[in-house]
Amino acid sequence: MDSRKRRWIEAGMGISLFLAGSVAGSALTQKVSAVNRFGQPKTVIHVVAYKFRDATSQNDQEQAINGIRDMAAKIPGIRNIWLKTERNQMRDWSGVYVIEFTSAEAAADYAESPLHETWRKKWEALRETSVSFQISN
Repeated sequence: MDSRKRRWIEAGMGISLFLAGSVAGSALTQKVSAVNRFGQPKTVIHVVAYKFRDATSQNDQEQAINGIRDMAAKIPGIRNIWLKTERNQMRDWSGVYVIEFTSAEAAADYAESPLHETWRKKWEALRETSVSFQISN
């Protein structure tokens, strides 16, 4: 075999090896990118499941939930709110809302806020019961 043919064969094998490595690397990258990436934020999540009294009008219910939006706009340290219940396993309960605070201190400030106190008094008159949780990392 002359040296010219041998070089072509070696170059072809090198290209084949390179392409095989590229395909394998691409497949591995796709597999790795399919793994969920998640964080553990230091925020505080306040979750409340609630049940309105039977006598509470739809308008009063909407005003109570909208009051959470109003507080979020005015009380410092509230990062996000969730007001729409997508799924509720407690079938006879009215819904769930969530408030995300930037820190435990912000959650404590919210609990002591006069705005929250005013809203809470109205809320308690409209709801039959509620269960709340605060969650953090």
